[in-house]
Amino acid sequence: MDLSLMDMWSSMGPVAKGIVFVLAIMSIYSLTVMVSKWWSLRKAQKETIKFAPEFSQFLEEDNLTEAIKLAESYKKSHVALVLGGALGEVKPLIQDGSVTVSDINSAERAVERNMLLEITNLKRGLAVLATVGATAPFVGLLGTTIGIINAFQGMAKSGSGGLAAIGGGISEALATTALGLLVAIPAVWAYNYFQTKIDNLTVEMTYVSKEMIDYLIKGVSGEFGRSRFTREFNASSGANAPLT
Repeated sequence: MDLSLMDMWSSMGPVAKGIVFVLAIMSIYSLTVMVSKWWSLRKAQKETIKFAPEFSQFLEEDNLTEAIKLAESYKKSHVALVLGGALGEVKPLIQDGSVTVSDINSAERAVERNMLLEITNLKRGLAVLATVGATAPFVGLLGTTIGIINAFQGMAKSGSGGLAAIGGGISEALATTALGLLVAIPAVWAYNYFQTKIDNLTVEMTYVSKEMIDYLIKGVSGEFGRSRFTREFNASSGANAPLT
């Protein structure tokens, strides 16, 4: 007997239909998070590629005011958010040339605070993907159990173990199992993909931030040329890297 999806849906019991409905909601929610997260990470990379050379140019010109304004204008760039906030706190110290060890420590703490906030923002939504990936198979397994129960009930009512008696319950069980896997597998793939991307962005922010601290420590006294900082800043921010 060739059952269509509509026939399979109509043959399901209310509990199995409820499970399918829950899985459908989980799938829509996880897909929404996937698209939103992909778009936000892509936007962050694109803005960082534009931000890096302009920011480096302002640093070469000792124009910290414009550098900070530029960082504030790039709301999606993870590097701009980290560096802009830190520079804003130490700008008065750099301009009057009275940078001390305590001031540098303050700048490091500002960088760390901004990084923690940005990493938290980048990871927003990953918990949804992890939860869907971990629980969707079990929700489908619940539907499997319900389908097997219905199959045995059909067998008991008919008094025989023929396919006609148990076919509906078995198909219901297999359908919910397959649906649970279809919901879980993309969520797990997306979670691992975004986790790797965020780890790479975290390394990028850490590297560039450390270079900026070195710039503050040595650049003010003339021992660390801005040209080196800007070269390494451009390289670490992916200005010449293809967007993936």
